[in-house]
Amino acid sequence: MEGNPITILLVEDEDAHAAIVKRNFNDFKLANKINHVKDGQAALDYLYQRNQYSDPLSSPRPELILLDLRLPKVDGLEVLKTIKTDPSLTPIPVVIMTTSSAEKDITQAYDNYANSYLVKPLDLQQFMPMLESIGFYWLVWNKSPNID
Repeated sequence: MEGNPITILLVEDEDAHAAIVKRNFNDFKLANKINHVKDGQAALDYLYQRNQYSDPLSSPRPELILLDLRLPKVDGLEVLKTIKTDPSLTPIPVVIMTTSSAEKDITQAYDNYANSYLVKPLDLQQFMPMLESIGFYWLVWNKSPNID
């Protein structure tokens, strides 16, 4: 895919899920860089460029955040609340990508201004087309404001 480099922050504690996302996005040539963190605290450190993520060249502002809900250290909903209450982070689209289909989780995510809520299919053959759709929608077709 041609155009400007795209950075995605993938917040996922399951290595197998993260590997599937990275492999599929690379196969579809939808992203130039996927930065993966495994817990909510690391996601916040990345977004605020703190600690090991203090270098803006290696930890650039993402154009999209794929956020799991069930995370160690800081829960995904808390990460979402922080993002959507900070004017410097609010414009970044946040797609919740989780195994939970619980109505309470869906409602809380949208109450905290998630841009989308997707339930990860357990079947890999269904997961791959979902990832392709996410990539094309959020990274190709959707237009977002400049967040720099």
